[in-house]
Amino acid sequence: MTQGRGLAGVRAAVLTASERASRGEGHDDSGDIIVDALQAAGAEVCVRVLVPDDLERIKEHLTTLADVERVDLILTNGGSGLSPRDVTPEATLAVVHRLVPGIPEAARLRTLEKTPLAMLSRSVAGVRGCTLIVNLPGSPKAVREWMDVLLPVLPHAVDLIRGKVFEWGRPHPGPGETLP
Repeated sequence: MTQGRGLAGVRAAVLTASERASRGEGHDDSGDIIVDALQAAGAEVCVRVLVPDDLERIKEHLTTLADVERVDLILTNGGSGLSPRDVTPEATLAVVHRLVPGIPEAARLRTLEKTPLAMLSRSVAGVRGCTLIVNLPGSPKAVREWMDVLLPVLPHAVDLIRGKVFEWGRPHPGPGETLP
């Protein structure tokens, strides 16, 4: 991120839905990539959750992260494909109040340039209260590609959800800066 404040002041959570990793049979590489990217952009990653592909558990964690922990941003990874166990989009749809379809649409379009498999993603994005929730794929390669698409828009999205409005076409102020 070259302009604006990045994600400074943003409280984030990362939720990984993975049967294998939740049983200790594999490492959550995709979750690590998300955490590293968020921290590099200035976000504080407050919570990291690893759960099996279970609809009710994912819904419960998303709700708690948004309503109790009051994080600004939840990025999930895993559970957004076509497998019968992939239920992260359904869990997200069950807890959000408003959809933000442009986020996953943009990520799918951009990553479709690199692989036709991108069109198989069922990822969704939405807002619960004051929290933006975005589903990312489970593959480390796909997560990197999605983060490249997401990082430039996340600061503005979080600000809009917080009720901050900026003049069109002007970058967000950096740390310690104000708009004229």
